[in-house]
Amino acid sequence: MLAVTLARLGVRAVVVDGKDGPTRESRALVVQARSLEIFDQLGLLDPVLVQGSRADALVPGFRDRPFGRFDLRRAGADVSVFNGVFVLEQSRNERILADALAAAERAPFWRHRLTELRLGHEGGRTGEPDAADAAAATGVLATLAGPDGDMVVRARYCVGADGAHSAVRSALGVPFGGVTNAHTFFVADAVDTTGLVDDAINVRVSEDDVLLGFPMGPGGRERLLGVVRDRDLAPDGSLPEELARDRLRDTFGVEYRERTWFATYRLHHRLAERFRVGPCFLAGDAAHIHSPVGGQGMNTGLQEAHGLACAFADVILGGMPDARLDRYEAERRPVARTLVETTDRLFAAITSETPRARFVRGRVVPVVGPFAIRFLPRLVGPQRLFGYVSQTRIRYRMSPAAADPAAHDARRARGDRRAGGRWRARGAAADPAVGLRLPWAGDNHVALRALTWQVHGYGASAALVERIARDLGLEHHSFPPDVQGPLRADRVYLVRRDGFVAAAASADPARRGVPLAFVEQLAG
Repeated sequence: MLAVTLARLGVRAVVVDGKDGPTRESRALVVQARSLEIFDQLGLLDPVLVQGSRADALVPGFRDRPFGRFDLRRAGADVSVFNGVFVLEQSRNERILADALAAAERAPFWRHRLTELRLGHEGGRTGEPDAADAAAATGVLATLAGPDGDMVVRARYCVGADGAHSAVRSALGVPFGGVTNAHTFFVADAVDTTGLVDDAINVRVSEDDVLLGFPMGPGGRERLLGVVRDRDLAPDGSLPEELARDRLRDTFGVEYRERTWFATYRLHHRLAERFRVGPCFLAGDAAHIHSPVGGQGMNTGLQEAHGLACAFADVILGGMPDARLDRYEAERRPVARTLVETTDRLFAAITSETPRARFVRGRVVPVVGPFAIRFLPRLVGPQRLFGYVSQTRIRYRMSPAAADPAAHDARRARGDRRAGGRWRARGAAADPAVGLRLPWAGDNHVALRALTWQVHGYGASAALVERIARDLGLEHHSFPPDVQGPLRADRVYLVRRDGFVAAAASADPARRGVPLAFVEQLAG
């Protein structure tokens, strides 16, 4: 994703992978709405939609009895044009991205692995065995072992998106703290599956077991994930498939005719202590790993890569200072930390073997579950629930001036500071859209395909929007009022390349000059 976004932006990059091609088997398979928005922004939506399948509902249940449906399409109808959950295995995801790189004549260097990483070197040409450009004070020098011998790459930056056993993270000495779940889990890609609700994500529990089922297309194709108790393991630690099939049938009423893949694995919950070390960055599984609950992991990595690529473009093409890249860790590590902590607690709860946990799963869930699926969405709000699952509610911390420019300017004039020298942003004036990915309002996401910084207005004076954008040298777009959403008609918005709202300013037609909040954000 990072290399594809960089190619789309016109930034040169070298992609290195130790495998001989895209992954053939993978555990990650859910693509959330926010990730689909990014694929659309990059012009890759069509192959994703063709190769994937929809899951329009979440269906929890106890043993072989479903409780009801949480309609994901209806819940997300006003949140994103992609108002559901899409199932696309990581293997197909990687193939789509690899094909996009090949089409851009930037095919990865397959069967190459990192053997040495040195900081403080930057060259001109990359991907050449004997690049002889004078080294600069910053950048990296990477030695790669390949089928035709070693290759040396000199680059300004390096991103380790090389998985849980990241060679980049190891070379940087970044701690990867966390825990390993006490249980073993199995994964099966099944064909002609019965006993599950079609076109839905099924979540089943019993006193002792847990089952997740993800639809993978016609023909009863399902990805099945379940917990394996120690008593079920063979002496060598493996799980006979027949035993897993028996448990699925006897406990959940789920059967399948054949499978194309069956494996067992252990789950880990780990988070890198840092996402940036000088010119080097970590993303995806190299930065965090966790359970598959919620289908969040692959999406988090895709969004990290996309956002980091846009930040690189701001520095390399846009002339922003290197400090712009510090926002990557500041914005993305809290998201990853929350995800790791949440999935760790949730998975620990549903797999716990304590008497209390077994009582809750066996006695409380069957009684409370049918009512919860009916009333919980009403209490929490279906849009809010969909926002969490789809990752469209992620909010970055922008500067106080970005969210509350008018109050910031007034306090600055009278010297009102809080401890630490930060301006205080409070009250109703703080704009609710700042820090979010641009809220969907009709066709406004089409403008984001340009991958540029933009000035937007939603019912604001088009002349004012145009003038501010012209003074800043940016694109401008004026849209009708966002009556149902958070985009206000009395504000003008600054939108980043990655689609996040960076700042808001008063849309007073009498305004003169450019908003200070916009200038501060564009300065990096």
